[in-house]
Amino acid sequence: MSRITFYEDRNFGGRSYECSSDCGDLSSYLSHCYSCRVHSGCFMLYDRSNYMGNQYFVKRGEYPDCMSMGMSDWFRSCRMIPMYRGSYRMRIYDRENFGGQMMEMMDDCDSFMDRYRWSNCMSCHVMDGHWLMYEQPHYRGRMSLHVNKPPPLGAS
Repeated sequence: MSRITFYEDRNFGGRSYECSSDCGDLSSYLSHCYSCRVHSGCFMLYDRSNYMGNQYFVKRGEYPDCMSMGMSDWFRSCRMIPMYRGSYRMRIYDRENFGGQMMEMMDDCDSFMDRYRWSNCMSCHVMDGHWLMYEQPHYRGRMSLHVNKPPPLGAS
């Protein structure tokens, strides 16, 4: 089971709130949130409520100051990233709306430029698993989580 504890102050000070699922608004529990400790699992943290704004991936470990993670403010919402033990597959496109040249990926890629001679990836379609994409090569810059969502119950 995934579990994270948020703290109002830096260095795990002040009041705390423990969470093991999605939370769209941490300010319902804490006046602000500047540090966290991930006990198990992985989470995506957001600098705005309702899973909006910049995303920050965290895994088991201690995060004593959200500013050291590149945040300009404090954690506002979080999503638990479910464990996944299947295959990973994603199609990336060099144009928006799944246009242009397409490449299929099944493993990590630290640079689209080096692997595909692309300067940019403009859209993607996750077919299996979940993927973290970064705005700069070599896993740097802002990130975004892309997940293959199963069809709703009853859909064929």
